[in-house]
Amino acid sequence: MFNLQQIMKQAQMMQKKAEEMQEELAGIMVNGVAGGGLVDVTMNGKRDFISIKIKPEAINPENPSAVDQDTLETLEDLIASAMKEAAQKASNVSEEKLKSITGGLNLKIPGLF
Repeated sequence: MFNLQQIMKQAQMMQKKAEEMQEELAGIMVNGVAGGGLVDVTMNGKRDFISIKIKPEAINPENPSAVDQDTLETLEDLIASAMKEAAQKASNVSEEKLKSITGGLNLKIPGLF
């Protein structure tokens, strides 16, 4: 026979470990670089977008000094905003799909949202 209390205790321990793992992943930073270092994107281990850095050469390869810092920062901010909005929309879609499967139960699955 199985012990329901023991199963519940194990489930709680697994949930706590999953939450701890999510916290750990949030603190891990990874970078993706393209164009030989012209564009550098940072995300955390939970796949949350953190930042983007663009070098002037990516915008004007013939005359990178013609690209001012304000232009770079504006472009980085626009891209960052678009990426964050897209990630939020993707999260909302995932959440709605999960609700359709679970019959509206509010289940938290670590790492899914």
